Order: sequence, then structure tokens, then C-alpha cells
Amino acid sequence: MNKYKRIDSNQITYKTEELLDAASNRYKITIQVANRAKRRKYEDIDIVDDPLVKPIIRAIIEMVDEITQPEIISD
Repeated sequence: MNKYKRIDSNQITYKTEELLDAASNRYKITIQVANRAKRRKYEDIDIVDDPLVKPIIRAIIEMVDEITQPEIISD
């Protein structure tokens, strides 16, 4: 989780726009981000150790990473 420690507001804005551009429905992607952040807030104990990165920011970054990275299919 060290990659989340040094994120400035410009990166967050860029990644948010990237996520919204990739989505076909902005409302649905917003709900998905909110649900993931809520789930991570209650599941992840590391948030207590790292209060600088909010669950919503982690959710956005994770979802953008999932969209931009190609899926690996093993045969």
C-alpha cells in the first residue's frame, strides 16, 4: 500500500476523470466507487495506520488500475 502515500490532488483529479471517461454510465460508476470505498472503510485495518489516504481515494485509484491494466487470462 506504499503507492498510495504520495498522491497529490492533481493525480486524484486526473484519475477520477480517467475513470469517468472510461465509464459508460457516470451514475453507476459513482455508486460503484462509493460502495467500494464504504466496504474498504469497514474491511481494511490499514486505514487506521494511514489516515492521509481516504477510502474514496483508494477506491478511485484501484478502479482506474483495474480498467487500465489488461486482464490476464490463464489457460
